[in-house]
Amino acid sequence: MTTAVDPGDPGDATDPADTDATDSADADATDRPAGAVASARYLLKLSRPRFWLYLAGPIVVGVAFGATTVPGLFRPENFLLFGYFLLPANLFLYGVNDVFDRDVDEDNPKKEGREVRYGGDPVVPAVVVASLALGAGTFAITPRVAWPFLAGFFLLGAQYSAPPLRFKTTPLLDSVSNGLYVLPGAAAYALVAGAAPPTAALAGAWLWAMGMHTFSAIPDIEPDRAAGIRTTATALGEPRTLAYCAACWLAAAGAFAAVDPRIGAVLLAYPALVAVVRFAGVAIDRAYWWFPAINTVVGAVLTMGALTRIVPPEAVLS
Repeated sequence: MTTAVDPGDPGDATDPADTDATDSADADATDRPAGAVASARYLLKLSRPRFWLYLAGPIVVGVAFGATTVPGLFRPENFLLFGYFLLPANLFLYGVNDVFDRDVDEDNPKKEGREVRYGGDPVVPAVVVASLALGAGTFAITPRVAWPFLAGFFLLGAQYSAPPLRFKTTPLLDSVSNGLYVLPGAAAYALVAGAAPPTAALAGAWLWAMGMHTFSAIPDIEPDRAAGIRTTATALGEPRTLAYCAACWLAAAGAFAAVDPRIGAVLLAYPALVAVVRFAGVAIDRAYWWFPAINTVVGAVLTMGALTRIVPPEAVLS
């Protein structure tokens, strides 16, 4: 969770084919990082730092809800899992996305400024492979009960963007497959609890991720339509996509309420935000950038609530 080229001078006598080739080469040269420091900066931006906690945050929440003792919160494996999903997993996920979306991203305005446009540099595929190889280590530090969640993350993370499945180009499947974002949290829960998370909690988190992904696809509706890409958002259009997101988030709140009504109440913040965006006339491409902060706050509230089961507030205040 889950983007302009100025037209050539019509009076130019240069062969159009030559001009296109030159423009393409110039674009690649512009987007291709040069030197170790420049490459590091490029890769850092490619990893979407603003969205790092979309993968790493669920680790914290999963550990907080899965642990029953203070030592259980601070196991070394918890920190290793968090570290992997903070940066390497984001390089893997967004690296695959950018490589296979190269043509689509040429006209995506989100790639101007806050994100980078992949220009064909071989360092990106190499880093994707290295991140995937490093991810194999997560199986070594987790119990078998966590392995299906880790395997699901890597499978969906690749097939969301890459052939042959490329879920992101099929309406509804693009949304459903973005449950991948909650799988690290499920693995973290399994790591510390020794058992899978409650089914209702997993369903609620999955529905939340579906809403998040589809909301983030709204700014891409026009670029995707221009590129011939079909998504849930392009199929529904902006108003109905907002309604779909609200429905996902309402269902997520209901599922979490089956686990704990207080969690369900916190999740109602998301459909409420849809109402604010819809009826206050807030531009989607502006609201899109609010959600990393909103998700951080919601995640912090859930985590603090979970920690009170282990260390009651009165024990801290006394």
